[in-house]
Amino acid sequence: MAKLRSTCSRRQVGAVLIKDRRIIATGYNGSPIGFDNCCEIGKCIRDERHIQSGTQVSITMAVHAEINCICSAAYMGISTKGSTLYITNFPCSDCLKACIQSGIEKIFYEEEYNDAFSHELAEKSSIKIIKLNGEENGQETL
Repeated sequence: MAKLRSTCSRRQVGAVLIKDRRIIATGYNGSPIGFDNCCEIGKCIRDERHIQSGTQVSITMAVHAEINCICSAAYMGISTKGSTLYITNFPCSDCLKACIQSGIEKIFYEEEYNDAFSHELAEKSSIKIIKLNGEENGQETL
């Protein structure tokens, strides 16, 4: 449901942070507060520059859903330490680093994302990452 709020014309992504069985924050990919978004201006900067999905992720008007979710919790003064993130796509490397730094312990995701470095980081991190209706290191299926 969170992804339905997305203002990105290219991909809709939503994120929900859970702690102690309660929703503590939600996020979606969209422009920073006060900026026009792709839907409003009718064009995508990444499409205009022919940027392939999963590459040059910092060139976008959209803040990724995971970052928006973490920032939303921070804005409200809510600790994310020990929380679980539910996200549409496997996090990009920048978002995964933010998840690691913010103390998120588990990530559940639905779809893959084209960022090989993110998967390398995931293998080195202590975050348990589980694909919904899939496997986590060949161990778990939900």
